[in-house]
Amino acid sequence: MKNLLVCFCISLFLLGCKSDPATTEAITSVKQYSIEEFMDNEGIFGSSFSHDYSKILIGSNISGTYNAYTIPIGGGDKTELTKSDGTVRPMSFFPEDDRILYASDNDGDEIYHIFLRDEDGTIKDLTPDEGARASMYGWTEDYKSFYYGSNKRNPQFMDVYEMSIDDFESKLIYQNDGGYNFGGISNDKKYMALSKTINTNDSDLFLYDMASKTMTKVSEEQAGYGAADFSNDSQELYYTTDNGAEFQYLRKYNIATKTHEDVLKKDWDISYAYFSKNGKYRVVGVNADAKTQISILNTETGEEVDFPNIPGADISSVNISRDEKLMAFYAGSSKSTSNLFVYNLGDGEYKQLTNTLNPDINSDDLVEAEVVRYKSFDGLDIPAIYYKPKTASSANKVPALVWVHGGPGGQSRTGYRPNVQYLVNHGYAILMVNNRGSSGYGKTFYQMDDQNHGEKDLQDCIEGKNYLASLPYIDKDKIGIIGGSYGGYMVMRAMTHTPEEFKIGVNIYGVTNWLRTLKSIPPWWESFKDALYQEMGDPNTADSVRLYNISPLFHADKVKNPVMVLQGAKDPRVLQVESDEMVEEIKKNNVPVEYVLFEDEGHGFVKKENQIESNSKILQFCDKYLKGDPPVKD
Repeated sequence: MKNLLVCFCISLFLLGCKSDPATTEAITSVKQYSIEEFMDNEGIFGSSFSHDYSKILIGSNISGTYNAYTIPIGGGDKTELTKSDGTVRPMSFFPEDDRILYASDNDGDEIYHIFLRDEDGTIKDLTPDEGARASMYGWTEDYKSFYYGSNKRNPQFMDVYEMSIDDFESKLIYQNDGGYNFGGISNDKKYMALSKTINTNDSDLFLYDMASKTMTKVSEEQAGYGAADFSNDSQELYYTTDNGAEFQYLRKYNIATKTHEDVLKKDWDISYAYFSKNGKYRVVGVNADAKTQISILNTETGEEVDFPNIPGADISSVNISRDEKLMAFYAGSSKSTSNLFVYNLGDGEYKQLTNTLNPDINSDDLVEAEVVRYKSFDGLDIPAIYYKPKTASSANKVPALVWVHGGPGGQSRTGYRPNVQYLVNHGYAILMVNNRGSSGYGKTFYQMDDQNHGEKDLQDCIEGKNYLASLPYIDKDKIGIIGGSYGGYMVMRAMTHTPEEFKIGVNIYGVTNWLRTLKSIPPWWESFKDALYQEMGDPNTADSVRLYNISPLFHADKVKNPVMVLQGAKDPRVLQVESDEMVEEIKKNNVPVEYVLFEDEGHGFVKKENQIESNSKILQFCDKYLKGDPPVKD
């Protein structure tokens, strides 16, 4: 369940361990690209089919912010549907016309509303309650209405509503007084799946009878449970669990007989599973060593569906059309942006619909990520994603950065990261550490940082630095640390707790005062607040002593090396005051500190102009304080 807490901070493959990256041959030069060129790539997401299957609804940031577009299935230019200065998240076409639903908040405040865009371009806020957030849960089986969650009644809990698309009137169908998490509704509308967080690792799964308003506990022994999907005939609930195992596997619960049955087990976590509209296909996603592997089963024949072979790319984000004849998917890699494809499930033909990589960038100049592992201080294997500059060699040693993901409980993965490729392209090796407590490597590894944050997980990062220093083409005296959200906390913890370890620190909206942060969490996190307190500590109890001790703000006088802090003014998770105070305290040390504040961003910078500015300033900071003198040469 700690994945749910990745919302705490966060803010996106190679099987097994690759060979020692030191064996890779270096080249003498590579074309360097500006941050404007990297950000001139197009970011896209989503793949809702129109009612006549002639086009697909996507979100694109080609305008500088994410807006809604359609793209013809046969290929061709996109059509812009919205012109918002904020972030538009397209969700779905309507079932019988070209109206769309999308979500949007106010510059990152995460108070999302659901909007209707009519065919004539008229926009209507369908959930206009001020200060309340809404989240679409999906269409009903007959597509005459849709389900959504809203905390308008009680800011702490998301009630479940059904909204008719005839008059856009909504009705409350489940009043969520118990802090449950929504998990889906059966096609016959008789049952709702709900889960209840116990702690960051464990949860309970329930089946709610909509008619009798009774709750049946589906979960068995204490473990992690998550609803996956109901069977098409509404007779079974599919769910994932790690009960009795290290990794999440797929099971099903027969509603009539109240019996359980194993469905599918893999060597890694099964992240999700769902059925196509009429149940012909079952889609399964597996988190396999920092990359999603997708499989599709034809339930009528029992055979796996063959995927298109896209050279050098991994397939993700599969969406099967309602008539079950077409499949939209994305394909990309660590050195190439993802593109949208459409695949004919009948004849096996597929077509690429987008070209998102800036044509001025040659992907051969970019670096493919490697999955590596190194030993931590106690012998534990730590997985990491590694990027080696092409120009790095023992004769041309390069600086490096240890990159720490968000969380707690997040995971660095192998997808395309323009900010990472930008730094690597400019001569920095990057080691994206999946320290203990990261998701994706089994529940034992997952819970290793509970009540130990900023201690052993920080040691994993320091051992990542030592791993880098052991490579013959890394300048061991020029290694810094960078991270966002929880990773930003780890940066500041390193700069205050182990001030000599890293030459610089780049803190991107990181927690610096756990006492304040844990007391000021958004009200809609109430359903898992107790679990968060159990993992991190309760600031209202004796845990406050430890939380004070691990909060970088109260130890800012220990900072010795240059620090950069980046923050969004509308961040609801890590408040601006956290960064304001940290910067002011560091200034008292006469240590170089640079502060970049964006008034129109939240927890994560989504506007292209802000991405350009933030990444440009990070590189300038690294060049000035980390790279400094020319690289050491043998």
